[in-house]
Amino acid sequence: MTPKPAIFSRPFFEQKNRAFWLLQAAGWTGYLLLRSVSTVASAASLKNVLGNIVEVIVGYCLTLLMSVLYGYYRSLPRVPAIFLTMCTLSAATFAYSLIDAFVFTFIRNVSPDVSLSLVLGTLFLNFTVLTGWSALYFGINFYLVVEQQVDEMRMLEMQASSAQLAMLRYQLNPHFLFNTLNSISTLVLLKQTEKANVMLSRLSSFLRYTLANEPTAHVTLEQEVETLKLYLDIEKMRFEDRLRTCFDIDARVAHARLPSLLLQPLVENAIKYAVTPQEDGADIAITARLAGDRVQIAVSDTGPGLIDRPKRPTLSTGVGIQNIRDRLAQAYGPDHCFETRAGNDGGFVVEIELPYQTQDVTKEAA
Repeated sequence: MTPKPAIFSRPFFEQKNRAFWLLQAAGWTGYLLLRSVSTVASAASLKNVLGNIVEVIVGYCLTLLMSVLYGYYRSLPRVPAIFLTMCTLSAATFAYSLIDAFVFTFIRNVSPDVSLSLVLGTLFLNFTVLTGWSALYFGINFYLVVEQQVDEMRMLEMQASSAQLAMLRYQLNPHFLFNTLNSISTLVLLKQTEKANVMLSRLSSFLRYTLANEPTAHVTLEQEVETLKLYLDIEKMRFEDRLRTCFDIDARVAHARLPSLLLQPLVENAIKYAVTPQEDGADIAITARLAGDRVQIAVSDTGPGLIDRPKRPTLSTGVGIQNIRDRLAQAYGPDHCFETRAGNDGGFVVEIELPYQTQDVTKEAA
Protein backbone atom coordinates (compact mmCIF):
# COMPACT_ATOMS: atom_id res chain seq x y z
CA MET A 1 0.00 0.00 0.00
CA THR A 2 1.35 3.42 -1.00
CA PRO A 3 2.17 5.49 2.11
CA LYS A 4 0.35 8.78 2.58
CA PRO A 5 2.31 11.98 1.94
CA ALA A 6 3.67 13.48 5.16
CA ILE A 7 1.28 16.42 4.95
CA PHE A 8 -1.72 14.07 5.04
CA SER A 9 -0.39 11.73 7.71
CA ARG A 10 -1.90 11.85 11.16
CA PRO A 11 1.32 12.88 13.00
CA PHE A 12 1.37 16.14 11.00
CA PHE A 13 -2.10 17.02 12.31
CA GLU A 14 -1.59 15.77 15.87
CA GLN A 15 -0.87 19.39 16.86
CA LYS A 16 -3.59 21.22 14.98
CA ASN A 17 -2.39 24.77 15.78
CA ARG A 18 1.12 24.00 14.58
CA ALA A 19 -0.22 22.40 11.40
CA PHE A 20 -2.45 25.42 10.71
CA TRP A 21 0.40 27.94 11.03
CA LEU A 22 2.70 25.84 8.85
CA LEU A 23 0.09 25.46 6.11
CA GLN A 24 -0.85 29.13 6.35
CA ALA A 25 2.76 30.25 5.99
CA ALA A 26 3.55 27.77 3.22
CA GLY A 27 0.40 28.61 1.24
CA TRP A 28 0.81 32.38 1.25
CA THR A 29 4.56 32.15 0.64
CA GLY A 30 3.85 30.03 -2.42
CA TYR A 31 1.24 32.51 -3.60
CA LEU A 32 3.73 35.39 -3.16
CA LEU A 33 6.37 33.57 -5.22
CA LEU A 34 3.84 32.81 -7.95
CA ARG A 35 2.64 36.43 -8.15
CA SER A 36 6.20 37.82 -8.06
CA VAL A 37 7.40 35.53 -10.86
CA SER A 38 4.38 36.54 -12.94
CA THR A 39 5.09 40.23 -12.30
CA VAL A 40 8.78 39.97 -13.19
CA ALA A 41 8.02 37.88 -16.30
CA SER A 42 5.67 40.59 -17.59
CA ALA A 43 8.52 43.15 -17.33
CA ALA A 44 6.54 45.17 -14.82
CA SER A 45 8.14 47.62 -12.42
CA LEU A 46 9.65 46.35 -9.19
CA LYS A 47 7.14 48.55 -7.43
CA ASN A 48 4.52 45.99 -8.44
CA VAL A 49 6.48 43.33 -6.54
CA LEU A 50 6.12 45.51 -3.45
CA GLY A 51 2.38 45.60 -4.19
CA ASN A 52 2.37 41.80 -4.30
CA ILE A 53 4.00 41.67 -0.88
CA VAL A 54 1.37 44.01 0.57
CA GLU A 55 -1.36 41.96 -1.14
CA VAL A 56 -0.09 38.73 0.45
CA ILE A 57 0.18 40.34 3.89
CA VAL A 58 -3.42 41.57 3.61
CA GLY A 59 -4.60 38.13 2.44
CA TYR A 60 -2.71 36.46 5.28
CA CYS A 61 -4.36 38.68 7.88
CA LEU A 62 -7.82 38.35 6.33
CA THR A 63 -7.65 34.54 6.30
CA LEU A 64 -6.60 34.54 9.96
CA LEU A 65 -9.78 36.45 10.78
CA MET A 66 -11.80 34.14 8.53
CA SER A 67 -10.39 31.05 10.28
CA VAL A 68 -11.63 32.37 13.65
CA LEU A 69 -15.10 33.05 12.24
CA TYR A 70 -15.21 29.69 10.41
CA GLY A 71 -14.27 27.90 13.61
CA TYR A 72 -17.24 29.51 15.33
CA TYR A 73 -19.60 28.72 12.42
CA ARG A 74 -18.74 25.02 12.61
CA SER A 75 -20.52 24.83 15.98
CA LEU A 76 -23.75 26.24 14.50
CA PRO A 77 -26.54 24.36 12.68
CA ARG A 78 -25.78 23.60 9.05
CA VAL A 79 -28.02 26.15 7.28
CA PRO A 80 -27.03 29.21 9.38
CA ALA A 81 -23.38 28.10 9.17
CA ILE A 82 -23.46 27.95 5.37
CA PHE A 83 -25.20 31.32 5.13
CA LEU A 84 -22.72 33.03 7.47
CA THR A 85 -19.79 31.40 5.68
CA MET A 86 -20.95 32.79 2.31
CA CYS A 87 -21.49 36.23 3.83
CA THR A 88 -18.04 36.19 5.41
CA LEU A 89 -16.42 35.06 2.16
CA SER A 90 -18.21 37.81 0.20
CA ALA A 91 -17.30 40.52 2.70
CA ALA A 92 -13.67 39.38 2.85
CA THR A 93 -13.45 39.30 -0.96
CA PHE A 94 -14.81 42.86 -1.25
CA ALA A 95 -12.47 44.14 1.48
CA TYR A 96 -9.52 42.38 -0.15
CA SER A 97 -10.32 43.92 -3.54
CA LEU A 98 -10.78 47.37 -2.05
CA ILE A 99 -7.41 47.25 -0.28
CA ASP A 100 -5.72 45.84 -3.40
CA ALA A 101 -7.10 48.64 -5.53
CA PHE A 102 -5.93 51.24 -3.00
CA VAL A 103 -2.41 49.73 -2.85
CA PHE A 104 -2.23 49.55 -6.67
CA THR A 105 -3.10 53.24 -7.12
CA PHE A 106 -0.94 54.27 -4.17
CA ILE A 107 2.13 52.69 -5.79
CA ARG A 108 1.47 53.97 -9.32
CA ASN A 109 -0.05 57.39 -8.62
CA VAL A 110 1.03 60.20 -6.39
CA SER A 111 -2.54 60.70 -5.21
CA PRO A 112 -4.44 57.40 -4.72
CA ASP A 113 -7.82 57.29 -6.38
CA VAL A 114 -9.80 54.07 -5.87
CA SER A 115 -12.31 53.58 -8.67
CA LEU A 116 -15.14 51.07 -8.90
CA SER A 117 -13.75 49.64 -12.14
CA LEU A 118 -10.40 48.89 -10.45
CA VAL A 119 -12.13 47.20 -7.51
CA LEU A 120 -14.19 45.07 -9.88
CA GLY A 121 -11.02 44.21 -11.83
CA THR A 122 -9.39 42.58 -8.78
CA LEU A 123 -12.60 41.02 -7.51
CA PHE A 124 -12.44 37.76 -9.51
CA LEU A 125 -8.83 36.91 -8.60
CA ASN A 126 -9.35 37.67 -4.91
CA PHE A 127 -12.60 35.70 -4.84
CA THR A 128 -10.80 32.71 -6.37
CA VAL A 129 -7.94 32.92 -3.85
CA LEU A 130 -10.18 33.23 -0.79
CA THR A 131 -12.60 30.56 -2.05
CA GLY A 132 -9.69 28.18 -2.57
CA TRP A 133 -8.38 28.93 0.91
CA SER A 134 -11.87 28.37 2.41
CA ALA A 135 -12.24 25.06 0.53
CA LEU A 136 -8.89 23.86 1.88
CA TYR A 137 -9.82 24.98 5.40
CA PHE A 138 -13.11 23.08 5.45
CA GLY A 139 -11.65 20.13 3.53
CA ILE A 140 -8.82 19.59 6.00
CA ASN A 141 -11.15 19.98 8.98
CA PHE A 142 -13.59 17.51 7.45
CA TYR A 143 -10.72 15.08 6.89
CA LEU A 144 -9.67 15.39 10.55
CA VAL A 145 -13.25 14.82 11.74
CA VAL A 146 -13.52 11.69 9.57
CA GLU A 147 -10.16 10.41 10.83
CA GLN A 148 -11.26 10.97 14.42
CA GLN A 149 -14.49 9.07 13.81
CA VAL A 150 -12.55 6.23 12.18
CA ASP A 151 -10.26 6.04 15.21
CA GLU A 152 -13.25 5.99 17.53
CA MET A 153 -14.88 3.23 15.47
CA ARG A 154 -11.70 1.18 15.58
CA MET A 155 -11.48 1.64 19.31
CA LEU A 156 -15.10 0.57 19.75
CA GLU A 157 -14.54 -2.45 17.51
CA MET A 158 -11.49 -3.44 19.56
CA GLN A 159 -13.44 -3.06 22.79
CA ALA A 160 -16.34 -5.08 21.39
CA SER A 161 -13.95 -7.75 20.13
CA SER A 162 -12.20 -7.92 23.51
CA ALA A 163 -15.56 -8.15 25.29
CA GLN A 164 -16.69 -10.95 23.02
CA LEU A 165 -13.42 -12.81 23.48
CA ALA A 166 -13.74 -12.45 27.24
CA MET A 167 -17.32 -13.72 27.12
CA LEU A 168 -16.31 -16.74 25.03
CA ARG A 169 -13.32 -17.43 27.25
CA TYR A 170 -15.53 -17.51 30.35
CA GLN A 171 -18.00 -19.93 28.77
CA LEU A 172 -16.23 -22.90 30.33
CA ASN A 173 -18.33 -25.88 31.26
CA PRO A 174 -19.49 -25.52 34.88
CA HIS A 175 -20.21 -29.27 34.73
CA PHE A 176 -16.48 -29.89 35.28
CA LEU A 177 -16.40 -27.75 38.42
CA PHE A 178 -19.57 -29.37 39.74
CA ASN A 179 -18.18 -32.90 39.21
CA THR A 180 -14.86 -32.01 40.79
CA LEU A 181 -16.45 -30.50 43.89
CA ASN A 182 -18.80 -33.46 44.11
CA SER A 183 -15.83 -35.86 43.92
CA ILE A 184 -14.00 -33.92 46.65
CA SER A 185 -17.12 -34.07 48.81
CA THR A 186 -17.33 -37.82 48.28
CA LEU A 187 -13.68 -38.30 49.21
CA VAL A 188 -14.22 -36.29 52.40
CA LEU A 189 -17.25 -38.40 53.32
CA LEU A 190 -15.17 -41.55 52.74
CA LYS A 191 -12.47 -39.98 54.95
CA GLN A 192 -9.94 -40.13 52.13
CA THR A 193 -8.62 -36.76 53.15
CA GLU A 194 -5.25 -37.14 51.42
CA LYS A 195 -6.85 -37.67 48.00
CA ALA A 196 -9.33 -34.89 48.71
CA ASN A 197 -6.50 -32.47 49.57
CA VAL A 198 -4.57 -33.39 46.43
CA MET A 199 -7.66 -32.94 44.27
CA LEU A 200 -8.51 -29.63 45.94
CA SER A 201 -4.93 -28.41 45.48
CA ARG A 202 -5.00 -29.26 41.77
CA LEU A 203 -8.37 -27.61 41.35
CA SER A 204 -7.04 -24.50 43.10
CA SER A 205 -4.02 -24.38 40.78
CA PHE A 206 -6.21 -24.74 37.71
CA LEU A 207 -8.69 -22.05 38.79
CA ARG A 208 -5.84 -19.75 39.81
CA TYR A 209 -4.49 -19.99 36.27
CA THR A 210 -7.87 -19.24 34.70
CA LEU A 211 -8.32 -16.17 36.91
CA ALA A 212 -4.74 -14.88 36.67
CA ASN A 213 -4.64 -14.75 32.88
CA GLU A 214 -6.44 -12.06 30.94
CA PRO A 215 -9.39 -13.58 29.07
CA THR A 216 -8.24 -12.10 25.76
CA ALA A 217 -4.54 -12.89 26.21
CA HIS A 218 -2.59 -15.39 24.16
CA VAL A 219 -0.35 -17.89 25.93
CA THR A 220 2.37 -20.18 24.66
CA LEU A 221 1.48 -23.71 23.67
CA GLU A 222 3.79 -24.90 26.44
CA GLN A 223 1.75 -22.98 29.03
CA GLU A 224 -1.49 -24.27 27.51
CA VAL A 225 -0.25 -27.87 27.76
CA GLU A 226 0.82 -27.41 31.39
CA THR A 227 -2.62 -26.06 32.26
CA LEU A 228 -4.22 -28.91 30.37
CA LYS A 229 -2.19 -31.38 32.43
CA LEU A 230 -3.47 -29.72 35.61
CA TYR A 231 -7.01 -30.24 34.37
CA LEU A 232 -6.33 -33.85 33.38
CA ASP A 233 -4.72 -34.61 36.74
CA ILE A 234 -8.02 -33.64 38.36
CA GLU A 235 -10.04 -35.78 35.96
CA LYS A 236 -7.69 -38.76 36.39
CA MET A 237 -8.52 -38.81 40.07
CA ARG A 238 -12.16 -39.27 39.04
CA PHE A 239 -11.69 -41.77 36.21
CA GLU A 240 -8.38 -43.35 37.30
CA ASP A 241 -7.23 -45.92 34.66
CA ARG A 242 -10.21 -45.26 32.43
CA LEU A 243 -8.67 -41.97 31.32
CA ARG A 244 -5.44 -42.43 29.36
CA THR A 245 -3.71 -39.43 27.82
CA CYS A 246 -0.84 -38.92 25.41
CA PHE A 247 0.95 -35.67 24.56
CA ASP A 248 3.05 -35.40 21.41
CA ILE A 249 4.21 -31.79 21.17
CA ASP A 250 6.86 -30.71 18.69
CA ALA A 251 9.53 -28.73 20.57
CA ARG A 252 9.56 -26.15 17.74
CA VAL A 253 6.02 -25.02 18.58
CA ALA A 254 6.47 -24.84 22.34
CA HIS A 255 6.58 -21.02 22.22
CA ALA A 256 3.86 -20.59 19.62
CA ARG A 257 0.99 -18.51 20.99
CA LEU A 258 -2.71 -19.26 20.98
CA PRO A 259 -5.80 -18.11 22.95
CA SER A 260 -5.67 -19.29 26.55
CA LEU A 261 -7.73 -22.36 27.49
CA LEU A 262 -8.44 -23.10 23.82
CA LEU A 263 -7.85 -26.83 24.13
CA GLN A 264 -9.46 -27.47 27.52
CA PRO A 265 -13.07 -27.57 26.23
CA LEU A 266 -12.01 -29.99 23.48
CA VAL A 267 -10.43 -32.37 25.99
CA GLU A 268 -13.45 -31.97 28.27
CA ASN A 269 -15.66 -32.83 25.33
CA ALA A 270 -13.60 -35.97 24.70
CA ILE A 271 -13.87 -37.01 28.36
CA LYS A 272 -17.62 -36.53 28.38
CA TYR A 273 -18.37 -38.40 25.15
CA ALA A 274 -15.49 -40.90 24.96
CA VAL A 275 -14.35 -41.74 28.49
CA THR A 276 -17.57 -41.46 30.50
CA PRO A 277 -19.87 -43.76 28.46
CA GLN A 278 -17.34 -46.63 28.12
CA GLU A 279 -16.51 -49.05 30.91
CA ASP A 280 -12.89 -49.35 29.87
CA GLY A 281 -12.63 -45.61 29.22
CA ALA A 282 -10.73 -44.18 26.26
CA ASP A 283 -7.43 -42.76 25.10
CA ILE A 284 -7.08 -39.03 24.46
CA ALA A 285 -4.17 -37.77 22.37
CA ILE A 286 -3.03 -34.17 21.97
CA THR A 287 -0.51 -33.54 19.19
CA ALA A 288 1.08 -30.37 17.83
CA ARG A 289 3.28 -29.99 14.76
CA LEU A 290 5.00 -27.20 12.85
CA ALA A 291 4.18 -27.16 9.12
CA GLY A 292 6.01 -24.27 7.48
CA ASP A 293 4.71 -21.14 9.19
CA ARG A 294 1.60 -22.90 10.51
CA VAL A 295 0.93 -24.74 13.77
CA GLN A 296 -1.20 -27.88 13.45
CA ILE A 297 -2.91 -29.10 16.62
CA ALA A 298 -5.10 -32.20 16.94
CA VAL A 299 -7.19 -33.55 19.82
CA SER A 300 -8.39 -37.11 19.25
CA ASP A 301 -10.08 -39.82 21.29
CA THR A 302 -10.91 -43.53 20.95
CA GLY A 303 -14.53 -43.17 21.95
CA PRO A 304 -17.64 -44.15 19.96
CA GLY A 305 -17.10 -41.15 17.68
CA LEU A 306 -19.87 -40.45 15.19
CA ILE A 307 -21.44 -43.90 15.29
CA ASP A 308 -25.22 -43.59 15.51
CA ARG A 309 -24.78 -39.84 15.82
CA PRO A 310 -25.31 -37.67 12.76
CA LYS A 311 -23.81 -34.73 14.62
CA ARG A 312 -21.27 -34.52 17.44
CA PRO A 313 -22.90 -33.18 20.65
CA THR A 314 -21.62 -30.01 22.22
CA LEU A 315 -20.81 -29.39 25.86
CA SER A 316 -23.62 -29.29 28.34
CA THR A 317 -23.61 -25.49 28.37
CA GLY A 318 -24.41 -25.48 24.68
CA VAL A 319 -21.22 -23.73 23.61
CA GLY A 320 -18.66 -26.51 23.10
CA ILE A 321 -17.13 -26.69 19.66
CA GLN A 322 -19.00 -23.58 18.51
CA ASN A 323 -17.26 -21.69 21.32
CA ILE A 324 -13.89 -22.71 19.91
CA ARG A 325 -14.93 -21.71 16.40
CA ASP A 326 -16.01 -18.27 17.61
CA ARG A 327 -12.83 -17.68 19.60
CA LEU A 328 -10.66 -18.65 16.65
CA ALA A 329 -12.64 -16.38 14.35
CA GLN A 330 -12.26 -13.49 16.78
CA ALA A 331 -8.53 -14.08 17.25
CA TYR A 332 -7.43 -14.90 13.69
CA GLY A 333 -10.25 -13.96 11.33
CA PRO A 334 -10.05 -16.16 8.22
CA ASP A 335 -6.39 -17.01 8.88
CA HIS A 336 -7.10 -20.32 10.63
CA CYS A 337 -8.58 -23.73 10.02
CA PHE A 338 -10.89 -25.75 12.31
CA GLU A 339 -12.16 -29.20 11.32
CA THR A 340 -13.89 -32.11 13.03
CA ARG A 341 -13.95 -35.63 11.63
CA ALA A 342 -14.15 -39.30 12.51
CA GLY A 343 -10.84 -40.97 13.37
CA ASN A 344 -9.31 -43.54 11.05
CA ASP A 345 -9.81 -46.28 13.66
CA GLY A 346 -12.96 -44.80 15.15
CA GLY A 347 -13.26 -42.11 17.72
CA PHE A 348 -13.40 -38.39 17.08
CA VAL A 349 -10.74 -35.91 15.93
CA VAL A 350 -10.61 -32.13 16.13
CA GLU A 351 -7.91 -30.44 14.02
CA ILE A 352 -6.82 -26.83 14.37
CA GLU A 353 -4.37 -24.94 12.18
CA LEU A 354 -3.08 -21.54 13.30
CA PRO A 355 -0.42 -19.08 12.11
CA TYR A 356 2.86 -19.50 13.94
CA GLN A 357 3.19 -16.48 16.25
CA THR A 358 5.59 -15.94 19.12
CA GLN A 359 4.31 -12.47 20.14
CA ASP A 360 1.07 -11.78 21.99
CA VAL A 361 -0.90 -10.03 19.23
CA THR A 362 -3.61 -8.96 21.69
CA LYS A 363 -1.16 -6.88 23.74
CA GLU A 364 0.38 -5.39 20.61
CA ALA A 365 -3.07 -4.35 19.39
CA ALA A 366 -3.87 -2.75 22.73
